[in-house]
Amino acid sequence: MRIDPELAATVAAVADEGTLDAASRRLLITPSAVSQRLKALEQQLGRVLVVRTKPVRLTEAGEAVVRLARQIALLEHDALGGLGLDGDAPRISIPLAVNADSMATWFLPPLARLSARHDIDFDLHRDDQNFTARLLESGTVMAAVTSEETPVAGCAVTPLGVLEYRAMAEPAFARRWFAGGVTTEALTVAPFVDFDRRDSLQHDWLHAMGVPHQGVPRHYVPASHDYALAVELGLGWGMVPTLQQAPDLVPLGGPTLRVRLHWQQWNLRSALLDTIAAEVAAEARRVLA
Repeated sequence: MRIDPELAATVAAVADEGTLDAASRRLLITPSAVSQRLKALEQQLGRVLVVRTKPVRLTEAGEAVVRLARQIALLEHDALGGLGLDGDAPRISIPLAVNADSMATWFLPPLARLSARHDIDFDLHRDDQNFTARLLESGTVMAAVTSEETPVAGCAVTPLGVLEYRAMAEPAFARRWFAGGVTTEALTVAPFVDFDRRDSLQHDWLHAMGVPHQGVPRHYVPASHDYALAVELGLGWGMVPTLQQAPDLVPLGGPTLRVRLHWQQWNLRSALLDTIAAEVAAEARRVLA
């Protein structure tokens, strides 16, 4: 059995765009043609590939087909470049996963340099560093910045460095809530800023200070730049990356939390993917601890 690359690419377009109508506009065919291609491949494989929700959801079989489609597109792009036919190669979309703090502090400059030299469209997926590896497993992305050092199946892993976080507060906030020092009693009532409900950095710091996080007042600000701004404005204290600290913030002491970051990418012999990895690693060596 062989999977038609055009049919696989159609499944990937549906997954990327979220609906059959949107995929049809990207592929410059009718929605009916998209549906027919999808149905033909599902019948051939005897598997449901896409659950028709809004947005659509890939099944496990659909994830495998999308991984194949992305690998074919990447290898074709490399092959045309190797033949000196770069001008005939269509622009390629490279989906990457990255945690919000890396995106806000160090990850975009290497992508800008790469974009200036190569015909690449980057498709960034933001998630917590503890969860970006899942996007590799599903075929959503080709590479990811992740805290997981154990390689995802079919991937290679490279250490990047350490992103350091310190507990910080705006001076007036610190005077109000920690006038008597950063004590256990003060930490149980002083509000802090959480990124989202999967962010555990503040919880880990509180635990190290002998305070359970349950019941402590908190605000949720799910965007890295806005998170740092919320701390600067005195909404609450928070764990701020050292790369993002404003000079007027007050350190609260306690442990510096260190998140080790890794680069995981599909284990393919791809010159383009290796070039991206090298540029990202070089930037990480320059700015990360």
